Amino acid sequence: MCGTSVITASGTEQEGDTGRKDQDKWCILDKRKQKMKKYAIVARPDEVSERLEIRADHYLTSNGFIRDDEHPDTVVVIGGDGTFILAVHRYMHCLNEVCFFGIHTGTLGFYSDYLDKDISEFLHVLTDGTGQEKQFQVLQAKTSKAIYYAINEIRIENAARTQVLDVYVDKKLFETFRGTGMCVCTQLGSTAYNRSLGGAVIQEGLDLIELAEISGIHHSRYRSLDAPIVLKAESVIDLASVSFTGALLGADAEVFELDGETNVEISVCKDRQIRVLRGRDISYFDRLKSLF
Repeated sequence: MCGTSVITASGTEQEGDTGRKDQDKWCILDKRKQKMKKYAIVARPDEVSERLEIRADHYLTSNGFIRDDEHPDTVVVIGGDGTFILAVHRYMHCLNEVCFFGIHTGTLGFYSDYLDKDISEFLHVLTDGTGQEKQFQVLQAKTSKAIYYAINEIRIENAARTQVLDVYVDKKLFETFRGTGMCVCTQLGSTAYNRSLGGAVIQEGLDLIELAEISGIHHSRYRSLDAPIVLKAESVIDLASVSFTGALLGADAEVFELDGETNVEISVCKDRQIRVLRGRDISYFDRLKSLF
């Protein structure tokens, strides 16, 4: 049993000598550790990251953890935010079954709380089961042929010719856009490509998505909003066109052709979330300052 208690004659429950609350706390931590016994490591191919991978491997196996790159409970990510995104895409097929725990070998990132000098504390948090889990959005883009997933953004870009897009929000026509393309980002992705497009940075904890233009054409005959728009997470965005010839769909770093398609539906995925283990309470604005 996780805790002990007795029932008095009056029917009320009292804690046993060991203290049920403290026992329950340690029981929760113990269950968390049991669930995280299998691990994988995704490391950036540089000297510092590879050295940390060797150290993490040795420490975790010495503490009863088992390396299982196919079916892990926890994915240890060593590198930068790009490495983290790569790791999530690698385990996209089992996203709800894994938790990601990152250590940064550059500057502090949005996906990690630790720098390489903090490796000992980082590993202790994992083996002791003391981290707190947070969940983040995953975007999905549906075409007639496939569904694509992204952490930061889904974008449609056409460098070959002007792309005409009818933009629908919740199945209602919002505008007709002409230009290079459109970008839809998550809260996490608001500091990535979206920011370079002049999009707003969305604070962590706000359940929102954002739509931004990519090199729109604006003159007396053709004009769209010409400004980013922040939408509630439940919004469904359709980008429709009579021709996507030459256009590409980008899902984070992955790129796919759209020839033959007439519509791309973009929304927050309802059955997948990114589970991230946090070991420190670092404010969102401290993360922003460290990067920008």
